[in-house]
Amino acid sequence: MTPVLDVQGLAFAYPDGHQALFGVDLHVHAGERVALLGPNGAGKTTLVLHLNGILTAAAGQGAGSVAVSGLPVTKKNLLEIRRRVGIVFQDPDDQLFLGSVRADVAFGPANLGLKGAALERRVMEALEMVGMADFADRPPHHLSFGQRRRVAVATVLAMEPEILVLDEPSSNLDPASRRELAEILRSLDVTVLMVTHDLPYALELCPRSVVLSQGRVVADGATYDLLTDQELMSAHRLELPFGFVPVPVGSLRP
Repeated sequence: MTPVLDVQGLAFAYPDGHQALFGVDLHVHAGERVALLGPNGAGKTTLVLHLNGILTAAAGQGAGSVAVSGLPVTKKNLLEIRRRVGIVFQDPDDQLFLGSVRADVAFGPANLGLKGAALERRVMEALEMVGMADFADRPPHHLSFGQRRRVAVATVLAMEPEILVLDEPSSNLDPASRRELAEILRSLDVTVLMVTHDLPYALELCPRSVVLSQGRVVADGATYDLLTDQELMSAHRLELPFGFVPVPVGSLRP
């Protein structure tokens, strides 16, 4: 079965000579929810920017390949790749820049040629998915931070991506907004790659985690197993919040 995301031997160095990735392999199958963990400077952002062609191995001193459902991430395929791989950035204001929620969510599919009733249907379906349909005509800057993040997710969902990439989705959210976003993410029928320092959130949402450290994949397995591996955690500067004791997801549910 072809992985929906297939990264093979990805290496990348920036023009200043800094080597950010060293032969990364990552394979994610359709429907998986995977957390990408690691300390600051591990190469997580560099890896994510390769997934929809913002960076490519060919653009730096790099090697390896990235493919989405068998389609190579190359310059000639960028339009389709960026439809397939939707990135939700840490700051929702990086994605919301128009006068209304509706206009922001419509922006991407309209640029693909969708219009009229089909465009309106796509917009409202995306807003329904994140519980923001009643806010379609509100200016984004009138929304709370948590609401803006949900609209940012909707702007990506409106493109009907195969992979939803989330950069620190729980950052700066109050507990209620954090829980609401988790419920939304669990309800989506889409492959999820979540970059996060929030280890409890990773455990709650992602059965599988990959640890990236110094540009290399150093662990790949069940999130609970990784978070309870004290040697692994210590070696790669991963720390659970004080007092948090991991339990296998589902063990507390009837």
